[in-house]
Amino acid sequence: MYHAETFKKKVKLFLSIFWPIMVTQISLYMMNLVDTMMSGRVGTNDLAGVAMGSSLWMPVFTGINGILLAITPIVAQYLGNKQQSKIHYSVTQALYLAVILSLIVVFVGSLFLNPILTYMNLDPEVHHISFHYLVGLSFGIIPLFLSNVLRNFYDGQGYTRITMFITVLAVPFNVLLNYGLIFGNFGLPSLGGIGAGYATAITYWIILLCSITMTFRLGSVKEYRLFVKWVKPSWTAWKDQLAIGIPIGLSIFFEASIFSVVTLLIGTMFSTITIAANQIVLSFTSLMFMIPLSLSMALTIVVGFSVGGKKFQAAKQYSTMGVLSGIAFLAIGAVFLYYLREPIAYLYTQDREVVLLASQIFLVAIIYQLSDAAQAGLQGVLRGYKDVKLPFFITFIAYWIIGIPVGYSLAAFTDLGPIGFWVGISLGLTFAAIGFLIRLRIVQRQMVKKDPTTIEKTS
Repeated sequence: MYHAETFKKKVKLFLSIFWPIMVTQISLYMMNLVDTMMSGRVGTNDLAGVAMGSSLWMPVFTGINGILLAITPIVAQYLGNKQQSKIHYSVTQALYLAVILSLIVVFVGSLFLNPILTYMNLDPEVHHISFHYLVGLSFGIIPLFLSNVLRNFYDGQGYTRITMFITVLAVPFNVLLNYGLIFGNFGLPSLGGIGAGYATAITYWIILLCSITMTFRLGSVKEYRLFVKWVKPSWTAWKDQLAIGIPIGLSIFFEASIFSVVTLLIGTMFSTITIAANQIVLSFTSLMFMIPLSLSMALTIVVGFSVGGKKFQAAKQYSTMGVLSGIAFLAIGAVFLYYLREPIAYLYTQDREVVLLASQIFLVAIIYQLSDAAQAGLQGVLRGYKDVKLPFFITFIAYWIIGIPVGYSLAAFTDLGPIGFWVGISLGLTFAAIGFLIRLRIVQRQMVKKDPTTIEKTS
């Protein structure tokens, strides 16, 4: 990675970092999409069971992954400030931390998973599928979080093509494993939606093995001597990483959890058909969101690198470029989604009642996409500045004080039904985007005041 001097070179650098992240994110999401689509082909109960299981898992996954995401701006700023010697220590400590967090997740899940599902009063078959789907998935938690640390290590240096290559390689394995374990092909047992959990867990192990292999094969990465030179675990190092990672993780958790809470509330308030329709909308709009999310991750890298090198004007240019690109993409995508919402729903299920309800929910989901793109990009920029504490409070207020209460009130006490939840989500995301924009303006002004002589001339 390098400090681009002209706007044209900045665009070129940003795109070179962004597009592999985009391919990686879409590939990763394809695993979840395959789980959902293939489970839906087995039956509505399997689709609903995987939906409920995913809704419990995704906030946990995104929250823990957010904590580990701290390594990206740490590595990027070290690199921008020419302190490469500190990278090995930080990444190794992050690997230790990933194992500890994984074990905590497995332990807590073993205690509380079944009671939570019981409390939700699901249909017995949906309960069974959800529980065993997550049991299967749990075998892949440790490799998942370890591989995410390595991904953040690669990405923080701008080596986004490494994770792209690994993930693209893993997707066909995931598809074949799903095909075998869900439907009972290749001599494997027919597990229905439950098989998707085990297939995904095995895929996570494949990704980890490939990620570790790359640390020994690539010269530019091999010099850091990961998995060769070990250092003692350090609570001080974990504390420093957690100081950045926990606010990021909680911010992502509060955002991801609103969708999961909506799914869980729909599961307790409405029918299995409504659960399935909601999952279809959530699944496809989340796929579209991979583009602004990828832009957000690329922004964290280039902004962190620029800030580390005290190139504050460059950081500002990257911010504007990335945020507006995300909004523009989802604006165009919303038009296509409006006209193709029924055919999209039929990709998941042949149940006409589910398709019609999903089509109605899609209309509201289209509205929240623009706010979602804006808030994602702005959060990515703030993480590049290592400004994570106040954004955490913004997400909490926007999603949990505004979004969820408004959505629940509209769903429970008006004729909107499940659509009311999506109206609440739209309001929450809009307030978050406004809050992040205000905070970014303040942070950028503070950076200039700290060292105004470092603002470089750009052309």
